Amino acid sequence: MSGPHRISIVGTSGSGKTSLARRAAGLLGVPHVELDAIFHLPGWTELPEAEFRVAVAALAGGPGWVIDGNYGAVRDLVWGRADQIVFLDYERALVMRRVIRRSVARALDRRPMWNGNREDAREWIRAGHPIRWAWSTHGERRLSYRATAAGDHRVVLLRTPRDAEAWLARLATSARGAAC
Repeated sequence: MSGPHRISIVGTSGSGKTSLARRAAGLLGVPHVELDAIFHLPGWTELPEAEFRVAVAALAGGPGWVIDGNYGAVRDLVWGRADQIVFLDYERALVMRRVIRRSVARALDRRPMWNGNREDAREWIRAGHPIRWAWSTHGERRLSYRATAAGDHRVVLLRTPRDAEAWLARLATSARGAAC
């Protein structure tokens, strides 16, 4: 993989999209874009879809990036420009351990996430909370992304964290080769 790098990283909430995207962007020397940070305004207000699309289109129009997130409203913009689409296709048990551990840590340390928003344990019962979202959408997302992967040469399925580490190692090697 040489030249501009445009990578979309998708997967169930809590699978590790943002962590992997940050590492990949660092290796490639390109911006990391977290769609949640654009979509979730202060007070957990959601950016209207038209504005969200404008913001993402501007970022996806750049020569290189790693974008993480699963927003159907902008999938055409991101995937349409992506050189590679990386799907974290992890087992439900691993995803659930990760999303619960992350939510507990965020609720305890009260560190701001996007635009000053904070995790609140009282919200864990809300249908759209990442813990419940990860549980309820896991199977559907896996089927959907696997179906997409079957017909798209740009899709890379990573089924385990070990697969993700191997992918990062290949990316690092490619980035070093391109820099020479």
